Amino acid sequence: MVSPDEKADEKPFLPPPATSASAYAHHQKQHSATVILLVVAFYWAASLSVVFLNKYILSSSEYRFPFPLFVTWFQLVVALVILLMWGTLGQRVNSFIPPYEFDLSIARKVTPLTFVYVMMLAFNNLCLQYVEVTFYQVARSLSIIFNILFTYTLLGAKTSFAALVCCSIVFFGFVIGSYGEINFSWQGIIYGVASSAFVALYGIYVKKTLNVVDNNQWRLLHYNTTLSIIFLLPLVIFSGEFQGIVTVDFLNDWGFWTLMTITGITGFVINIAMFLQIKFTTPLTNTISGTAKSCFQTALAAWYFQNPISLLNGTGIFLALFGSGLYSWVRYKEMVRK
Repeated sequence: MVSPDEKADEKPFLPPPATSASAYAHHQKQHSATVILLVVAFYWAASLSVVFLNKYILSSSEYRFPFPLFVTWFQLVVALVILLMWGTLGQRVNSFIPPYEFDLSIARKVTPLTFVYVMMLAFNNLCLQYVEVTFYQVARSLSIIFNILFTYTLLGAKTSFAALVCCSIVFFGFVIGSYGEINFSWQGIIYGVASSAFVALYGIYVKKTLNVVDNNQWRLLHYNTTLSIIFLLPLVIFSGEFQGIVTVDFLNDWGFWTLMTITGITGFVINIAMFLQIKFTTPLTNTISGTAKSCFQTALAAWYFQNPISLLNGTGIFLALFGSGLYSWVRYKEMVRK
């Protein structure tokens, strides 16, 4: 998963462990520009694939499968299968992903985090179903504001004036972008705001839960994925999606399930891409990469999906992206000073 500062525009699983700026700089010195470029390109490809494939399945493909909770649940099942296979392989060869584990005493401590995680993933795909990808980044941009709010109310941490100014730009862009959205959807806006809130909460809960698994994000992924599958299944059933799914006439189509599986694999790959980008680059590179990727994602969506963009909508998108990028830069500079 990505950190709350990165707005989680893909279906992430875990944020990278906290690392000091000096440690990042040390890593970067050991790797060539070519390696760093390849790692960043891999992250971009994985991140963009998750968003576009999810949107494609939910509302743009020949199948048009409007069941975001089931799509999320199925992708978690795919991720768990990969973890089990990789864990078995990791017992024979050296791997950064440890063998699968599930201890009930640890699982109970991870449960609050999993609840937040399930809500984040569910609202994320619900938002993506109802808004255009061009507006998706704007609908999710409020995660920065919620991050500041929750870190203050839950952790007592204050935010600098410069960061607050950046947040005001993001909020202003959100309001203008929403007002100018041609294909406006209240459902999409509400789901986007809810997803942003849970993204911010997730980042906080991860920091409080990692010590349960000895600060190993991959061990936490084992518990989080397993518990999420259990927690999300009742939501799929009671939401009415299951009754709708059984009436779909292409459930026996291998092409559909292949597409679903590919999307699930891509959702898991984003974890590896995040791991590599954190390992091989600096915080500044991560900041630039995340902001540039968001801008490219919006432009690519406008071209691929032919989404109409009004002047107000375009202005809102620009302000939200600019404010988000500026916020990341401010936080990076503050981290360096500390």
